[in-house]
Amino acid sequence: MKPGMQVGQTATITATVTPDMFAQFEGTLVHPAYSTVSMVYHMEWAARQIILPYLEHFEEGIGGGIKAKHLAPTPEGMTLEITATLTQLKGKAVICDVIVKNNKAIVGEGEVTQYILPRSVITEKLQEMKI
Repeated sequence: MKPGMQVGQTATITATVTPDMFAQFEGTLVHPAYSTVSMVYHMEWAARQIILPYLEHFEEGIGGGIKAKHLAPTPEGMTLEITATLTQLKGKAVICDVIVKNNKAIVGEGEVTQYILPRSVITEKLQEMKI
């Protein structure tokens, strides 16, 4: 990992709720609102923005865990702001708190853990699972 990553760094992404982000299972709409699945995706994407500038060419980040609370609904067309804040660096682990907001409420909050590993280690672990 390249030097410079520090606790307290933030990264923010935005997203506008579209029908493909609605709560649905197996093609059946549950309700026309931002789904928890989409929220988790955006939380991970925001946290990934923290690590991207620090990855060496031979490294990659891999998900290690997520904790998420979905606190408020967001309808189609509403814009979300998703902010990850680096809270801990523990060996290969990069841990971020993440807040998801729309213009009226905190929509969700949680924690994303990523591990920085050599690409070769990830490939090896994947190959081991195939055997």
